Amino acid sequence: MSEEIILKTENLHKIYAQDTPMEVHALRGIDIEVKKGEMVAIMGPSGCGKTTLLNLLGGIDEPTKGQIFISGQDINELTDIEVTQFRLKNIGYIFQLFNLFEFLNALENTVLPLFLTDASRFEAEEEAKMMLRQMGLGDKINHLPNELSGGEQQRVAVSRALLMNPAIILGDEPTGDLDQDTSTEIMNLFVSINENYNQTFLVVTHSEYIASFCHRIIRIVDGEIINLGGKGD
Repeated sequence: MSEEIILKTENLHKIYAQDTPMEVHALRGIDIEVKKGEMVAIMGPSGCGKTTLLNLLGGIDEPTKGQIFISGQDINELTDIEVTQFRLKNIGYIFQLFNLFEFLNALENTVLPLFLTDASRFEAEEEAKMMLRQMGLGDKINHLPNELSGGEQQRVAVSRALLMNPAIILGDEPTGDLDQDTSTEIMNLFVSINENYNQTFLVVTHSEYIASFCHRIIRIVDGEIINLGGKGD
């Protein structure tokens, strides 16, 4: 594993309805570092700030205070347009509900990020086909999401997330809608990608079992980190 820091936050705060009677401190001074090639789980009870943190790291929301560095870039310094472009090239997303377009087949869902670049349609589709084959979906390229199992749909989502060779992949309960056997299959896929390509993962999960596949578990309670330790801590 490289010592290169892919993700770093410094004194990260998020306050909703700031300076009002309804003020909510969702995050309270979060400091984390994730090295290249790490698989890190974020755990905590519902409402602890996990999803808020993921939204900030992905540039979907802005912190009230603090800094977020991804591959050395302070994303808070970027304009909205620059954040969108940075996110496209550097951050992959995998969601609980797959976030596939029901009217697009597996290839079309996978290739979408490349259509936002200057790649030709032929080049984009060839890269997407290669990725789907690597995911074991070479014979499902033309299938719509409703013609795929839950595990296959998540593999399409993984293919899409990997297509831009991102610095980090953020997973928001990526196995939350799957049974345990399929969840194990997806997590083993993450481990394989991590080991073979040194891909960095940050996965939010409620499941100790899913977290056990990661190198390290960050635990959050009431918007504060209570543990940055290793597996099982």
